[in-house]
Amino acid sequence: MKTAWVLCTAAFAIPAIGLAYEKAFTATAPGTTEIKSIPERTLIVAERGENYFEGNNALFGKLFRYIKDNDVSMTVPVKADINPGKMYFYVGTKDLAKNLKKTGSVEVITEPRRTVLSAGVRGGYSENNFEEAREKLFDCLAVSKEWKKSGDAYAIFWNGPYVPDFMKTFEVHVPVKRIE
Repeated sequence: MKTAWVLCTAAFAIPAIGLAYEKAFTATAPGTTEIKSIPERTLIVAERGENYFEGNNALFGKLFRYIKDNDVSMTVPVKADINPGKMYFYVGTKDLAKNLKKTGSVEVITEPRRTVLSAGVRGGYSENNFEEAREKLFDCLAVSKEWKKSGDAYAIFWNGPYVPDFMKTFEVHVPVKRIE
């Protein structure tokens, strides 16, 4: 179930480029803000003690080696916790039956279904762009009479490293719950 919640929206969006990878869930269009449900999913995760934006290439390398060694298909998007830096790959439906095991550098987790306030953004995957989108979401929640924050903000990246910054799309999610 996805409830459109058009709060704090911008009017400009460039059409998305089709992806050949399985999508873990539907993207929030750039320039829009919405409440949406993220389904329960299995993910693989690598962590570093530093800020995500200081060490993301090392995290990607750990996860990429894991999927290569375990014959796991690449999916989109990539999830990132910022502090401490964690990068997550969603496990595709055809790979769920595999006996994926924790290694010294990669953990396998199941993340429960959750509701998030999501901002769709176009631009480079930078700390400044993440913080700007996160603050807009916090501003939306500050005036909401229906939703409140229930977890830390995180990033969702939809494009690979070779896509030019002006074409990249990402989201910032803030887990939310209804105000009682």
